[in-house]
Amino acid sequence: MTSIGIVGSQGRMGIVLAAAAAEAGAGHCGIDKGGNAEKLAVAADVLVDFSSPAALEATLDACVAAKTPIVIGTTGLEERHHYLIDDASQDIAVLQTGNTSLGVTLLAHLVKEAASRLDADWDIEVVEMHHRMKVDAPSGTAMLLGEAAAEGRGISLATCSERGRDGVTGVRGHGKIGFASLRGGTVAGDHDVIFAGNEEMITLSHRAENRMIFARGAVRAALWLLHQKPGRYTMPQVLGL
Repeated sequence: MTSIGIVGSQGRMGIVLAAAAAEAGAGHCGIDKGGNAEKLAVAADVLVDFSSPAALEATLDACVAAKTPIVIGTTGLEERHHYLIDDASQDIAVLQTGNTSLGVTLLAHLVKEAASRLDADWDIEVVEMHHRMKVDAPSGTAMLLGEAAAEGRGISLATCSERGRDGVTGVRGHGKIGFASLRGGTVAGDHDVIFAGNEEMITLSHRAENRMIFARGAVRAALWLLHQKPGRYTMPQVLGL
């Protein structure tokens, strides 16, 4: 039986990951804050990490030492974390994503396609809402969708995004990708990508009803990653997109 190691096993995502692993017929083991990542990487066939950016470096080091592939769903990563992931992917298979939902993965594909066919006269806005306990904004999923739109347009999101509008901001930048973040209640994750043209509008949406959708996607990605060579992978590859 395949064993999935869960980093942050008693957290909100950790608990549903354990359930998703069992649902898929896989075993699971896990650690939490202060746990031994090295022992987990040795004990498991593949790791899934939804814990925190602060824990990622130690987890990657443990996976590289044990030659254990890892799925990273942790959001709020900074540039240095991506350098660490790139380094680790020279030795092990790593899949990093802002969202493991299969539905969101397909949504990002559709966003890229739409952005590639609608010119800059169509304004793109990414609107997301999450529960009151979420600490980062925009969400990792919103950034993933923004990146998909930017890729479709052939532009850099880093230089072509607008966030946190407040006060007199001036007119909207032509060709920019806007972000709006809403927080409240127990919302698992709602995302809309709006293409606003002249006298018409298209909205591509995804609604997460339960965290289990992210857990199922992460487990599917983990089982797929077991059969891959060292390298850095994405969720669209899991779906063959």
